[in-house]
Amino acid sequence: MTQPKREPIEVQHSAGLGPLRRTIYEIIFEADTPLGKLFDVLLLVAILASVLVVCLDSVASFQMDHHDGLVVAEWFFTLLFTIEFVLRMVSVQRPLRYVYSFYGLVDILSIAPSYLSLFFPGTQHFLVIRILRLLRIFRILKLGRYVSESQVLLTAVRNSRAKITVFLFTVLTVVVVVGSAMYLIEGPENGFTSIPRSMYWGIVTLTTVGYGDIAPKTVGGQILSSLLMIWPPTVFGAELAGGERAQPLTTRTCPSCLSEGHRRDASYCRHCGERLEASSGR
Repeated sequence: MTQPKREPIEVQHSAGLGPLRRTIYEIIFEADTPLGKLFDVLLLVAILASVLVVCLDSVASFQMDHHDGLVVAEWFFTLLFTIEFVLRMVSVQRPLRYVYSFYGLVDILSIAPSYLSLFFPGTQHFLVIRILRLLRIFRILKLGRYVSESQVLLTAVRNSRAKITVFLFTVLTVVVVVGSAMYLIEGPENGFTSIPRSMYWGIVTLTTVGYGDIAPKTVGGQILSSLLMIWPPTVFGAELAGGERAQPLTTRTCPSCLSEGHRRDASYCRHCGERLEASSGR
């Protein structure tokens, strides 16, 4: 018995729709048609423009000079995205399935802060979440295949969990010890008012070059600070990640396959398995 042929997902979603709804669906959800590509490009431009408006609204001087224009722009984009959201729901066969999808939730969150700001002033700044809508560019530019490559990074992180844990625990231990020492050396009079605040200074100094908001004033504190900055955690992390690769190699040559680059304590060739001659100390 032959298996029934499965239709593409796009056909399944648009099946049973009227001509108008099917046309809307093809324009909004499909990027392979000229109108679909045009819609997606205009949508990305609108998203970038709306995020820019939200960012400019957070600048006090700009906001004071262009308050009315920013408000009009914010509500223009909010209404535009609301209409788009409604059209997406109307054009699909199962609206609730779209609403509870990842992109559906992002679309809701991109317009909800504007309406909430009518009752809770200040929430409109959460509109920057609209930047997440740019994830649609993966579909538009056919970049979906590169998403799978992120699994390589995730696999590397999972395989390095033990090393990462040791690294973070070591850094945390150093920060606690150095932070406590700086609290005792510098004291509240120099800005180190507590051990947690001193630990904050230790984290900033260890990971960067310091913000300058807290700085040691005594000679002992400056010496300890210098030692902390000299010890870079990145070197320690690279050593942990390097592991086997960091071990020294020699120029010993396999008598069978003539390959080089064997470890000093190796007895057999790592390529062909032939027994190596005794190391001459090179």
